[in-house]
Amino acid sequence: MDFTELYSLYYKRLFVISYSITRDRYHAEDVVQETFIKALNKAGTIEEQGKMGAWLSVIAARTAIDFIRREKRKKAVPFEHDLLELMGKETKQNVEQEVETGLLFEEINEAIGTLPYEQQELLMLKFTKGLKEEEIANVLQLNPNTVKTKIYRARKKLKLLVFETKIA
Repeated sequence: MDFTELYSLYYKRLFVISYSITRDRYHAEDVVQETFIKALNKAGTIEEQGKMGAWLSVIAARTAIDFIRREKRKKAVPFEHDLLELMGKETKQNVEQEVETGLLFEEINEAIGTLPYEQQELLMLKFTKGLKEEEIANVLQLNPNTVKTKIYRARKKLKLLVFETKIA
């Protein structure tokens, strides 16, 4: 079976699967396109042609789930806002609150200065330079999972330091 036949035969089915997961027509179309690209690249691995529809359906579902995960990561809460929320503060266009926010950022920077150098470096690469965990792992020649764990621990320690200075 050639690619154009596969496409015309399974497009609607894959679109329905993708749409049921993404809940967006345009995202579903993107997912279907990615599905066919992945299938075309791995076409030689399928042994039974009768299972082609099921195979494509699984690829579409997994691709849609991965797409949703990527979208959620893009919409993640910024680090500073996360800290402000932790301490019950919100940023508004109020002068008093802007001053408080500025003071809070100074406290955060001072607290970062008290962290061990490795944690400072990780936080600066992540939040000042805007690098992703994988990029940081490449820069520091570490395993990406190690970087994620170290960033988590550094953020946790930073939150404790900032919170302790608020109480004291």
